[in-house]
Amino acid sequence: MLLIRCPYCEEERPELEFRNAGEAHIARSANMAGESDDDFEKFFFIRSNPKGIIYERWRHMHGCARFFNAVRDTVTDRFVMTYKAGEPKPSKLPGVGK
Repeated sequence: MLLIRCPYCEEERPELEFRNAGEAHIARSANMAGESDDDFEKFFFIRSNPKGIIYERWRHMHGCARFFNAVRDTVTDRFVMTYKAGEPKPSKLPGVGK
């Protein structure tokens, strides 16, 4: 079982307490109603889904219920780090050779 660290509760908890909420750091248009159908589709449905390091939003459903961001390696399924929602995307990642 995966253990995920909640940055608000400040402890690792079993993955069953969490829900993935998609890709992190997606900028929403200030005028969503004015977006073309193609642009709306790209915003709502199309995600990068790379192999390797990704930035995701997660929610601690059976704990504090807050959203946070996580850096995860899709190859190993290892969580590199987690950080509070609203914080900037980390420029340096611990334990990653990038």
